[in-house]
Amino acid sequence: MNFQAVKSIYRFEMARMRRTLVQSIVAPVLSTSLYFVIFGAAIGSRITEIDGVSYGSFIVPGLIMLAILTESISNSSFAIYFPKFTGTIFEVLSAPISYFEILLGYVGAAATKSVIIGVIILVTASFFVDIHIAHPVVMALFLVLTSVSFSLFGFILGIWADGWEKLTIVPILVIMPLTFLGGTFYSISMLPPVWQTISLFNPVVYLISGFRWSFYENADVHVGLSLGMTISFLGACLLVVRWIFKTGYKLRS
Repeated sequence: MNFQAVKSIYRFEMARMRRTLVQSIVAPVLSTSLYFVIFGAAIGSRITEIDGVSYGSFIVPGLIMLAILTESISNSSFAIYFPKFTGTIFEVLSAPISYFEILLGYVGAAATKSVIIGVIILVTASFFVDIHIAHPVVMALFLVLTSVSFSLFGFILGIWADGWEKLTIVPILVIMPLTFLGGTFYSISMLPPVWQTISLFNPVVYLISGFRWSFYENADVHVGLSLGMTISFLGACLLVVRWIFKTGYKLRS
């Protein structure tokens, strides 16, 4: 394992976050806080509690997950696409460093940024509402697994994209709607039976449900199933990345 190479990539990506602090940290935290204030005030005045939890507290895990998903994809996709765009990716590929070490550096940095943002949003939300974390270890596990999984997904997206427009297509047209329809601001048990069944085909439901269970022990699906779905998605992304590096898909040309 070439730890020096991994450390160099990791530190370079983390330094980019420090150079763009407003865009990397302040913007997602501010936008999530606005979601919290607007939805908490507008809807919270009409829905006082869900499953015995105040509405303001109920939406906190969903808002954290929303930020993690979008930031993980954005950070990792840009991190690998920009070297492709400038041509510097060939310097990385020709260096004495394995594909696994390249992946570890880029994805590790993107996941770290997402975890930092998630923790900051959690601390910020605690100033507005009372938050109780019933299972902090499970909460941390979901936080890390989701950050790594979607950083891997963003890495795949960055390699697949051959234009700046493609970097935004999937996050805006796919991830964002799935997140909003995945129980971020409501419990799917509030939906009609038919829509409850349809919602179970939304993979984001399992992420938010498991993460919310770690806070309040309330979940739309069993926490074991949520954890299994998260690990399965992580495994699928690893297989795709392995295929990309093995075939050189959009890397060698």
